[in-house]
Amino acid sequence: MSLLEKLSDPAVWEAFYAYRTSLAVPRADTDELRQFIDEQAWLPVTQLIAEGRRFPLPRRAVISKMHSQKKRVVYIYPPAENTVMKLLTWLLLRKYDGLFSDGLYSFRPGRSAKDAIRRLTRMKNVGSTWAYKADIHNYFNAVPVGRLVPKLEKVLSDDPELFRFLRRLLEEPEVLENGQPVTDEKGIMAGTPVASFYANLYLRELDEGFAQDGIPYARYSDDIIVFADSREEVLRRAERIRSFLAEAGLEINPDKEDLFAPEEGWNFLGFSYRKGTVDIAPATVAKLKAKMRRKTRALERWCRRNGHEGEKAAKAFIRIFKSKLLETAGDSDLTWSAWFFSVINTTESLEAIDAYALDCIRYLVTGKRTKARFNLRYETIKEMGWQNLVHAYYDYRAEAAAGNAAEKDEAPADTGKENDRETDI
Repeated sequence: MSLLEKLSDPAVWEAFYAYRTSLAVPRADTDELRQFIDEQAWLPVTQLIAEGRRFPLPRRAVISKMHSQKKRVVYIYPPAENTVMKLLTWLLLRKYDGLFSDGLYSFRPGRSAKDAIRRLTRMKNVGSTWAYKADIHNYFNAVPVGRLVPKLEKVLSDDPELFRFLRRLLEEPEVLENGQPVTDEKGIMAGTPVASFYANLYLRELDEGFAQDGIPYARYSDDIIVFADSREEVLRRAERIRSFLAEAGLEINPDKEDLFAPEEGWNFLGFSYRKGTVDIAPATVAKLKAKMRRKTRALERWCRRNGHEGEKAAKAFIRIFKSKLLETAGDSDLTWSAWFFSVINTTESLEAIDAYALDCIRYLVTGKRTKARFNLRYETIKEMGWQNLVHAYYDYRAEAAAGNAAEKDEAPADTGKENDRETDI
């Protein structure tokens, strides 16, 4: 049976719904999916696919990157088609997961970036190794479709109907821009659900090569890191990566290419490692501070324009960043804090973020950057709603330890199996 046939199976949709509700996604999203399933709103889309008619064109959009003012191009299918493509991607990633090497961590069931960091920081002699990190420039939209299609055809040899459908989408030359069809070199279309499967597949041979040679290596989509015992060896491995990517028609972003000596530690996927300490990467902290700085300026202008008191702006700042950092968000790893708190083993970066946030809050209330800003006491800021990240970190770790102890007390006899933690597609 083709995976395309499963798109019309109510039982498959129910399984997908059960998966989605197991994640920390907003209730509105799961309610919308529930309605979509109850109304069998997939039927017009699956009928269109079955009849081989032209799939609706994706809309081209330019959005700001997370924590940044930089822009990126994404592609968005209409809501019904996008929901059907999400289910198809969910099925694809599970049926073909066995194709991928252990060093690949992106978009895989039971794996995440955090798992990559945990494995890498537990490597033998990790504190004495050299590391090379690379970021592929504009990876999703730069993949040459003509080179991807033969790889896809080989992998989907057991499902030619699915291959023909996906090939039509990949080779479709047009997208919508401002409501009008335009020709676009769109690669594997960042923003569309199935792009995650393509991103894993296109560099599968690179991942396999390092795995077969027993070389410490990890990839998360467009981010790559490799390790070696000497500078000379890590440079050879770096050249191996550069050559492979060049052959694949891809380029490394020179601004995100790094070579790390053992005493420096290394940064990867928003985390840093140095001499046994796992922390939030400096670049990640800097991006968060920049976001706080921009929001502070925007709130200051808002107050000035509307004649509001600074305390009102400060409370708005607190609401925004408390929600962002400590409250449930719409992704599979809960919140910013849960993402980092479960991996880091130091509060150094959290202390820096706390201090910077307090400075922003004090400036909004007092309008001063001098020592006079400290006239606004910390106790007053707490009363306004600010929650200290360091305290939240220790609370999180204590709750996690208590939960693990309770699970251990209640656990049945060891069967030698572990429950994989699912991650979102």
